[in-house]
Order: sequence, then C-alpha cells, then structure tokens
Amino acid sequence: MPPTFLPHFPPSGNDFLLFGAMLLVGIVGGELARRTGFLPRITGFVAIGLLLGPGGIGLLDAHMLVNAKIFTDIALGIILFQLGMQLDLDALKEDRSLLHASIAECAISFLLVFLVLDRFGVGKMHAAMAAAIGVSSSPAVVLLVIREFSASGPVTKRALIHVAINNMISFTVFTILLPILHYRQQAGWSTIVLQPLYQAAVSLLIAFLLVHVSIRMAKLLGRNENLQFALFVGAIIAAIGLSKMMNCSNLLTLLAFGAMARNLDMGESLMKIEFGHGGEIFFVLLFVIAGANLHLHELISVAGAAFAFVSVRFLGKMAGLMLLSHRTPLDYRQSGLLGLTLVPMAGLAIGLSETTAGLYPDFARELSAIILGSVAILETIGPILTEYALKRSGEVDQAKSLDH
Repeated sequence: MPPTFLPHFPPSGNDFLLFGAMLLVGIVGGELARRTGFLPRITGFVAIGLLLGPGGIGLLDAHMLVNAKIFTDIALGIILFQLGMQLDLDALKEDRSLLHASIAECAISFLLVFLVLDRFGVGKMHAAMAAAIGVSSSPAVVLLVIREFSASGPVTKRALIHVAINNMISFTVFTILLPILHYRQQAGWSTIVLQPLYQAAVSLLIAFLLVHVSIRMAKLLGRNENLQFALFVGAIIAAIGLSKMMNCSNLLTLLAFGAMARNLDMGESLMKIEFGHGGEIFFVLLFVIAGANLHLHELISVAGAAFAFVSVRFLGKMAGLMLLSHRTPLDYRQSGLLGLTLVPMAGLAIGLSETTAGLYPDFARELSAIILGSVAILETIGPILTEYALKRSGEVDQAKSLDH
C-alpha cells in the first residue's frame, strides 16, 4: 500500500494549474506577436489558444475549456462594466451625432448581413439572428489596444462610446427577435411573450440594485482607490453570480451596471477605477480561451458565408459612419479610421450564440458555425486594424508606437 501523503498517479490537473498555464503561455504568445513588429499582442493570445486548443494540438481539451468558463465570465464582466462606464448620457444629449452615427452603421450592417446570408441560402431566421449578433463590436479588443498604446483623442473616445452603443443595440435587436424564434420553434405562448421580457427586466433590475448598493458602500468607504477597486471587483462578480442564479443575461447585467454606475451616481461617490494589471490578467485569459474555442474545420465548412458576413458587416459599419461624417466633429478620414476600430467582434457575439444554443441547440448549430467562423476571421484581423486606425489617427503615445 503506497504512502497516503504521495499524489495519485497519474497526477490529475486542476483549475489552478489551468489558470496559471493559460496565463503563462498567453503572455509568451503575446510577446512573440509583439516582436514581429506588426502584430498586436492580442493576435498572439488568440493564436496560442488556437494552437493549444481542440482545433490545434489538443492540450486544452473541451473539458478544460468548460472549467475555464469562470475566467471568461469574470473577464467579460470587467470588460462590459468598463464599457458601460463609457456611456455618458449627458454627453450623448449634447452630441446627438454619436447616437445617430451608431444607429446608422448598426442599421446598414444589419441589413447587409441579413440580405447577403439570405442569398447564401441561410434561413431567414438564422440570417436575422446572425445580423443582430453582427451589429456588436468587441469591447475587449478595443480596450486592450487602447490601453497597450496609451491612445487618447476624439477617435479613441468615440470608438469606446460606439462599441458600447453597438452592444446595447445588438442585445436589444436580439431580444426583439427572440419571440419570433420561440414562435418558429413552436414554443408555448408564455415562453414567447415572457422569456425575453424576463431576461431584460431581471438583468436591468439586478444592475439597478447593485449600483445603489455600490454607491452606499462607496460613501462608507470614502474616496479610497484600493477599497473601491475591491468594491467594484466584488460587485462585478456578484452581478455574474446573481445573473446565473436568476437565469438572466450576465452580459446585459454588466453592461447596464457600468452604464448606471456612470449616470446614476449624482454625488460622484464612485471613483473612476482603472483595473490595470489585475484586469490585464483576465484579458490574456479571455483571448487565449477564445482562440482555443475556435475550430478551423468549422471555419472551412461555412467559409463562404463567414467571409460574406465579415465583408458586408465591415462595409455597413464604414458606410454608416462615413455617410454621417459631416454631422460629427470627425472629418471623413477620421470617420473611416473610427470604422476600423469597430471591426473586431468576439465576446458578446459568442455569448449571444451560446444563449441561442441554450434555448434551441439544433437551430443554433448553423448559427454558431457562422458566428464562430466570422469571429475566427475578425479576431485575427480586428486587432491589427484597430491598432492601425489608432496609430494613423495620431492618438497613440509615440514611445509606445516606436516600441511596437
């Protein structure tokens, strides 16, 4: 009988080992990408995930990726909260061109994606859901590239606000389409009518309650950055937990939580916290896991539809922004560069695809293939285009630019 103090053989992994390993290999992949001189670190994170995932050599298998979901939930929570904090309703009232341009680029991209996928023989319901998801842009990519290059200026500021509005519009259109999807899948009338309303109402209620709890706690803690950092992290994780417990959307909850924290805190008790290096850890994990979840064979099977999706989505966003450039403070060239920052698509798109799969797995199979195929393309070219746009806009710290 072997001594009880020895480990079992063969040794089994655990979540701590998984967390550390993904973080370490992600950092290496990001640094290798940076040293090429033309690839941003995000591309390296995604590439190393793809290499190690089921679509590559398989070191990160499907079971490990399921266990890693807690990391992506926290990462997306932090990112969506930060993005919601960019939505200043007073600023939108003063500069209505922001909202008008967002609606224009979202409407045109939705219409083009729907029409093109319909021509590819994708069912109208699949095309509509894919078009709604395609309205979204990746806050994680934009935030990480901006942070990496210390970008600031009118294009950078409007990029963050456009991404926030895009994701709000995407979720709203997706929710509007859900009753139609329920009806087409022959669900009961209670599900058709109540499920979308329940999801939206409960998500917003959780966000509203957490904001008021956070404001009261912030008044007790005072303007102490370390304590408020802990307050925000705790509130974000609590929001994720409550959303899962109540079976509503943690994506909408966190986005609304950030927006409400920005606009309902009249006494400015909540500080503007930078998540810094702590947030960076979750950025790395998010993109490594996103890369590991990509499968080249899925991309190949829907290659035509995915490339069409990516192309017309890009055209729609560029057209909407450039057609209304004369109504905004940006010139024609800056509007085009702003359009490039909206190309990335990932977190919310994957989340909405998973929401659909949780409701109707058979229906979602084709939809998920198109979305994941498109994400594979957009997560490759999106960070590069975002970096290019911010550099060409002249809003990047020159020391950072030279170092890259």
